[in-house]
Amino acid sequence: MTVELTVVISIACTVLGAAIGFATFRKNREKDAEEEGKADGVVLTEIGYIKAGIDDIKRKQDRQDELYIKIAERLTAVEASAKQAHLRIDRLEGKI
Repeated sequence: MTVELTVVISIACTVLGAAIGFATFRKNREKDAEEEGKADGVVLTEIGYIKAGIDDIKRKQDRQDELYIKIAERLTAVEASAKQAHLRIDRLEGKI
């Protein structure tokens, strides 16, 4: 009788162990999926921050380009004005 009782207890423990193992596996699989979702969310958030930073840099670059063009136009006007002034000075020097 002790052999039969030992066999029954062994089979019961094996089935119980398998059930606990399966339940643990299932719980960890759900937890892993949740953690992966959180990680994906963090990555997407960081990508959003990087995109916003790049957009800011592009806007600043556009403003710098506009400023450079304005300065180049003003420099051209100053050069033309200086050339005319030199011509007038040369004419005045010729009269004196």
